[in-house]
Amino acid sequence: MGLIIKGQWVDQWYDTADSDGEFIRQESQYRNTISNKAGSQYQVESGRYHLYVSLACPWAHRTLIFRQLKQLQAHISVSIVLPEMLAEGWSFSKPGDELYQFAHLFELYLKGDKNYQGRVTVPVLWDKKTQTIVNNESSDIIRIFNSAFNELTGNKDDYYPAELHSEIENVNARIYKDINNGVYRAGFASTQKAYEKAYLQLFSTLDWLEARLAKQRYLLADKISEADWRLFTTLVRFDAVYHGHFKCNRQKLSEFTNISGYLRDLYQMTGIKETVNMDHIKTHYYSSHTSINPTGIVPLGPDLNFAEPHNRDHL
Repeated sequence: MGLIIKGQWVDQWYDTADSDGEFIRQESQYRNTISNKAGSQYQVESGRYHLYVSLACPWAHRTLIFRQLKQLQAHISVSIVLPEMLAEGWSFSKPGDELYQFAHLFELYLKGDKNYQGRVTVPVLWDKKTQTIVNNESSDIIRIFNSAFNELTGNKDDYYPAELHSEIENVNARIYKDINNGVYRAGFASTQKAYEKAYLQLFSTLDWLEARLAKQRYLLADKISEADWRLFTTLVRFDAVYHGHFKCNRQKLSEFTNISGYLRDLYQMTGIKETVNMDHIKTHYYSSHTSINPTGIVPLGPDLNFAEPHNRDHL
């Protein structure tokens, strides 16, 4: 939990709160893309790019899912940080990350730009050729993975089709504000008012989602899209972490009939369960957020079985 200031790592919370105690997430700084268009600095090449992720982080989890869905495993290598994010931020097990043997992720940011100042986050899409960060915004990276490497892999599956852009953006906007970031707005609120606002918006949107999924299999009827995968990474963490740790406890996700069936449906798709590591997830949240859980004790439960039948094929 920290940032780089004037070339030095600083151990402090890297997001902010407004005057009402509301959690404010800071913007990512690297927003470049990969393309074979003339003049593009980052051309499509197998083996050129490397992905840095945490198995605990829902934002990084999105990129791992798209790497699986788009069959990019042989083309984009991966480094995984340790689950705990402690005094020196995201760290690697010894002897360090596989490219440079760095002990900490902030060293990678400084290798890419010795003058970098700001948050040190995952995911990071790294260019081995220029030895710099291409992008550290998960919403951008999943769209890069969705289409940039199609000619290389032959996988033409499209999770962001042109005819659905507007609808996907509208759904993404509500889900990001009230659910993806909403659980953090509740968990890291520093006033009762801010917490209650986030809590009420979260469950209002979960109720909306429950009703929507009663009538259709996915967020956009029968077409699975990036909106579903952006939502999935929050839902799969909800009962294990957000319900208790972030005080999002009106009810568990397993108590929503349609949402819980939808979650199991997504989890059971080919390659998805391999991206979910509940040990990393629980260890990270409960041991890293000492302002919320000072003892660092990681709960043994709950018992979750996402492999149970989902009964959604009729929708």
